[in-house]
Amino acid sequence: MAFKKCNAYVSLLAFLGMLLHIGYNDFCYLTFYYNPVLKTATAIPFMVCVCIHAVLGMMIVFLQEDGTRLSTYPKKNARTIIQRVSAALIFPMLILHLKTFELLKGAAEQGKLAAWWLLVLVEVLFFGTILSHAAVSFSKALITLGWLSSRERQRVMDLVVYVISVILFLVSVIAVVRGQILMFLTTGGAA
Repeated sequence: MAFKKCNAYVSLLAFLGMLLHIGYNDFCYLTFYYNPVLKTATAIPFMVCVCIHAVLGMMIVFLQEDGTRLSTYPKKNARTIIQRVSAALIFPMLILHLKTFELLKGAAEQGKLAAWWLLVLVEVLFFGTILSHAAVSFSKALITLGWLSSRERQRVMDLVVYVISVILFLVSVIAVVRGQILMFLTTGGAA
């Protein structure tokens, strides 16, 4: 249980880091203001928390017996399946996310529009994957820590987090895709 509680604390810190990082980047794309120090200040703590969370999560899944059989109650375990599948997808997509700006710039400069739009699509899927993982995980962390004990409160908390996640997803997609189009397609990649 110690791993689970530690992981719950770290996941909540990662959630806060995610909100700060996404919020700052959305602001950058919407205003075309960029400060590399602020980007790093929002990215590094978030990445550290995510890495610790991932290691602890893998240790829990692989070293502890409870909760690993998802086939027993598939409908009740849908959130857990979403949580685990999205977790597995985050890291390969993160590698691409870290290089998206350079890749978009190169694709635009070379006139490779299909590759450019594919990169944008993967970026949008990355946003959805991260926000889906966070949304289905948030109340679970609160339950693990003993901060949420009522099913009704869990439903309300889930609804609030789902709404926030959908809004954040839509704002991010609009801000980032719009910004990328303006930076790369309207200028021919000369950003």
